[in-house]
Amino acid sequence: MAKAESQATSPSKLIDARIKELGDWRGQMLARVRAIIKAADPDVVETWKWRGVPVWEHDGIICTGETYKKVVKLTFAKGAALKDPAKLFNASLEGNTRRAIDIDEGSEIDEKALAALIRAAVALNKSKG
Repeated sequence: MAKAESQATSPSKLIDARIKELGDWRGQMLARVRAIIKAADPDVVETWKWRGVPVWEHDGIICTGETYKKVVKLTFAKGAALKDPAKLFNASLEGNTRRAIDIDEGSEIDEKALAALIRAAVALNKSKG
């Protein structure tokens, strides 16, 4: 990603470059969850941290979007404090703070439930701000 990082200046352009660079289902999934996040919170701020991790923030971190060989992982910074009636969280369940959603190739996303989780994370961030 060093090439893309040097050519692109804004975090949004870096995320665009990551999606394009992946060129497979992971890029498509990252683009899809990004669209859901932006639709759920039009005031979301995209950042780029930890040498290549897309991060979505609103009054603090909402979630990160990491890509691995077999999963796209959405890690919610304060996920343990969020209600998850649709049971989207399926990873990092042991900790007291974070929760994650691992999305495998071919997995379906419950867009309504994910949008509700994003809005709940924003509300939590605002309430603690």
